[in-house]
Amino acid sequence: MMTRPSRFVLFASSLLLAGWAVTPAATAAAAAPAATDRAQAESQKLNAIFDEYFEEYLQQNPILATSIGDPRYNDRFVVGISPAAIAAEEKLQRDYLARLLTVHRAALPAADQLSYDIFRTGREREIEGFEFPDELIPLNQFYSTPNSFAQLGSGNGMQPFKTVQDYDNFLKRLDGFVAWTDQALVNMKQGVQRGYTLPKVLAERTLPQLEAHIVARPEDSLYWGPIAKMPAEFSAADRERLTNAYRAAIETKVVPAYRRLRDYMRDEYLPKTRLSDGMEGLPNGKAWYAYNVKRVTTTDYTPEQIHQIGLDEVKRIHGEMDGVMKQVGFKGTRNEFFRHLNTDPQFFFDQRDDLIAGYDAIRKRVNPQLPRLFETLPKADYEVRAVEPFREKSAAGGQYQAANEDGTRPGIFYANAYDLRARPKWAMEALSLHEANPGHHFQISIQREQQGLPKFRRFGGFTAYSEGWGLYAESLGRELGMYSDPYQYFGRLEAELWRAIRLVVDTGLHAKGWTREQVLEYMDANSSAAEARRVSEAERYMAIPGQALAYKIGQLKISELRARAENELGPKFDVRRFHTAVLMDGALPLDVLEAKVDRWIASQR
Repeated sequence: MMTRPSRFVLFASSLLLAGWAVTPAATAAAAAPAATDRAQAESQKLNAIFDEYFEEYLQQNPILATSIGDPRYNDRFVVGISPAAIAAEEKLQRDYLARLLTVHRAALPAADQLSYDIFRTGREREIEGFEFPDELIPLNQFYSTPNSFAQLGSGNGMQPFKTVQDYDNFLKRLDGFVAWTDQALVNMKQGVQRGYTLPKVLAERTLPQLEAHIVARPEDSLYWGPIAKMPAEFSAADRERLTNAYRAAIETKVVPAYRRLRDYMRDEYLPKTRLSDGMEGLPNGKAWYAYNVKRVTTTDYTPEQIHQIGLDEVKRIHGEMDGVMKQVGFKGTRNEFFRHLNTDPQFFFDQRDDLIAGYDAIRKRVNPQLPRLFETLPKADYEVRAVEPFREKSAAGGQYQAANEDGTRPGIFYANAYDLRARPKWAMEALSLHEANPGHHFQISIQREQQGLPKFRRFGGFTAYSEGWGLYAESLGRELGMYSDPYQYFGRLEAELWRAIRLVVDTGLHAKGWTREQVLEYMDANSSAAEARRVSEAERYMAIPGQALAYKIGQLKISELRARAENELGPKFDVRRFHTAVLMDGALPLDVLEAKVDRWIASQR
């Protein structure tokens, strides 16, 4: 694992002690400026590498530039699944790792050592991943470029549509997306030949998502949104030109591209999909999954170890749930309590708008309480929106899209309003705390607002940290005045239970040969989740193996570090300062986070 940044302190101390022991005072005094000059030179070299890497990375990933509010590449779309793009990405990673290794790490200040270690780990993990051809399975029902690009072009996403140039930019970007769809077809055909395919049920789930964009009239397309909302100040000539251009683009590019994908998926791909539900059914699938586990969790845990952690956590959380049952006076078994929570009408909204309004009300309750636990608050705000109908059936219960760099575009908490009987009121407080404040919106906004961090750290991340923080944020509810209703606290336990179940079933699917049906049976026996959620979640784990492990593994580490700090500092423990120590360097690998918090504890004694 990575070397702790405190090595610089040890190195500097050893140098000074040696100087006093064997070197005349004048010589030692002269050595100090030399060491300072070396540190400054190495630091400048290091940060030049970071800056140049991030600039090249944005050129290869122009959608990221758009997402952070950098408009320079708003007209570009790189076909990242093409052989040329993959080769360019691998070259980028290898070249910058080689450049990094020319920097003398021990001469760097401690803060730069931290950045050095994070950058090195990131490049090494990326390089390791090129062994596995995920470009041969380029879309699924959960993470899908055809879905995300539709959000981009809807006029409600992160692509700006404020000026005539913005509208023209998207028309150019659209050509790149069409090229992506053609490359996806080539890749999937190669995947079929080499044994890299989706499970059948996941391929089936993509069909309605693709069909939603095969419209008879351009006005019925999600891509018509920018025209429907065209700024009134545009000239009549521009309005007419852009309207005609978007109509033609939808008719001749968008609809045909989605139709080609749909037809291939339905007519050729589906009959050749794989029979297995887990990664063991793919060539080298066991090693691929082990890599995913290491990359996502930033730990050395094996799938078997994580499976057992999940079983233990499920048992522990069930015990807490039994306590809530007694508190509310429920007479019956835990599974009967689960059924009660999923069937009693008092726990559900009848209107989609009421669900969204409920989440907005939680936002207004939580935000004023944040200073209780945090010294620094994000400048950017967030808003609540419903997941779009075309993707809601397969989407998670909640998702977060980050604000741009300057905060002019707020963060978005997408709440899923599909099948309101699968969206109980008692789950809302925990979900809001996770996706919005003090969860993803809070953590990501603070990270992006740290002007002193290198850009690769401000706009990068580690899933175990970010999702671990989101789950940890759910545990802060009572300290923020939430969970006063025992059913809402049960919702928090149910959310935590679900993340523990993920450890069991994700590893079950991909390392122990479980089927989709076994996963659904385990979920049904051990949680209160409605059928629609169980199905979408099980298929999510099938689609993105290993990602679901990040939540509980990360939360366990952050909770462990807090308990350690409270135990070692006693009355000197300040939760606001602890949260500053965890948050202010942005997302970190878990071992680096642990070393950082240990140093913070030592500094507080």
